Amino acid sequence: MLLPLRTVNGYGLFAVMTTERREIIVEGSNDGVTWWPYEFKYKPGDVNHRPGFVEPFQPRLDWQMWFAALGDVRQSSWFEPFCNRLLQGSPEVLALLATNPFPDKPPRFIHAQFYDYHFTNVAERRATGAWWKREFIGEYLPPVSLHE
Repeated sequence: MLLPLRTVNGYGLFAVMTTERREIIVEGSNDGVTWWPYEFKYKPGDVNHRPGFVEPFQPRLDWQMWFAALGDVRQSSWFEPFCNRLLQGSPEVLALLATNPFPDKPPRFIHAQFYDYHFTNVAERRATGAWWKREFIGEYLPPVSLHE
């Protein structure tokens, strides 16, 4: 009905939304075998954490992580410097995160894994306590280190 008038259209930043919830999980390690996740303040990570309420805030880093998950690491020029700052133990960068699994000394290695997230249903949530279920997709960033 309005199309002939050309007064309404789908133009906009989010005119088309994604139907999948891809998430990048950043992890650190001291030995390259046991990995510990960095938790973000608002984006999904730990499957047992309830989704956060962010309004009226704009969680920039968490939002950038969502955009980064739409492509690969080569399309997000800021991601590797972010990981390098984690390897350096940057207080300014660590303050943007909910948790630092390496409070005493930065990790030797950082890598990032790619997952597909889905909400659990009521029965799954009752049985497991998890808000999310996730499926491993692959590696987003292979292990990197400042020491090698």
